[in-house]
Amino acid sequence: MSLKCKDLISIATLSPDEILLVLETADSFKEVSGRDIKKVPALRGKTVVNFFFEPSTRTRTSFELAAKRLSADVINFSPSSSSVVKGETLLDTARNVEAMQADIIVLRHQAAGAAETLARGVKSSVINAGDGWHEHPTQALLDLYTLREKKREFRGLRVAIVGDLAHSRVARSNIHALTKLGAEVRAAGPPTMMPACLDRLGVKVYYNLDEALRGVDVIMMLRLQLERQGRALFPSIREYSQLYGLTAERLKLAEPGALVMHPGPVNRGVEIAPEVADSFASVILDQVANGVAVRMAVLYLLSGAA
Repeated sequence: MSLKCKDLISIATLSPDEILLVLETADSFKEVSGRDIKKVPALRGKTVVNFFFEPSTRTRTSFELAAKRLSADVINFSPSSSSVVKGETLLDTARNVEAMQADIIVLRHQAAGAAETLARGVKSSVINAGDGWHEHPTQALLDLYTLREKKREFRGLRVAIVGDLAHSRVARSNIHALTKLGAEVRAAGPPTMMPACLDRLGVKVYYNLDEALRGVDVIMMLRLQLERQGRALFPSIREYSQLYGLTAERLKLAEPGALVMHPGPVNRGVEIAPEVADSFASVILDQVANGVAVRMAVLYLLSGAA
């Protein structure tokens, strides 16, 4: 089996079988990162271009490592030192890069829909590495991989996603993925940070965090997207932390053995207390480590090498 699509733009368009295919393919790549020589020849001769129009540490580095561990040639595109500053459009820039025989373009962009627009305009495969408030499919896939590693099954799993859901592409992708695979998803946060259509996605909405956390198996904390909020959505960060921050006391409301996740970067003492971020319940660094294997799987499956 292979992915039916040329690109990976959204989790919403993947079938449950395609999601599981990515996770199973990542299983075979995870051990590569534990070797002395962390490289396989699966993408030898292929070229991967990273287009990152927003700052990123984890995602950009993870994609670069994933491509290099598959033996691909990697180009990291910097908008500030390119023809974009002279007024060239994203599509024209990508077509010029494609003319140099790029096989896969990884795009992060501040505009929702940018990845889909690019995918329609180029023959290369396009991977959405986060577009505005829309989606971040590989983050959701690495979250799923980490959950499967720790909890084995998705069906019946109770997952609380907490924080700024209105501006979170990570939350949107995870809601699509988790509900497709049979998990129960709860959304918790201030009313000003809740998108209007959540109930249509099969999500239970809570404005009281303690109620949302009772009996859950997984808590996904979200970063406050202050750079995407055009106006203040809560009185103060201190009040937000008191009402929606995950503390050790609140963690006790969840099921014993509940996992704590966060896509990063973590604002310690705001979304999550330091003692929780560093506790045995936290799988934040597992998420980062698994991201490389999952992105290797996505690159491999889209490259046509599968």
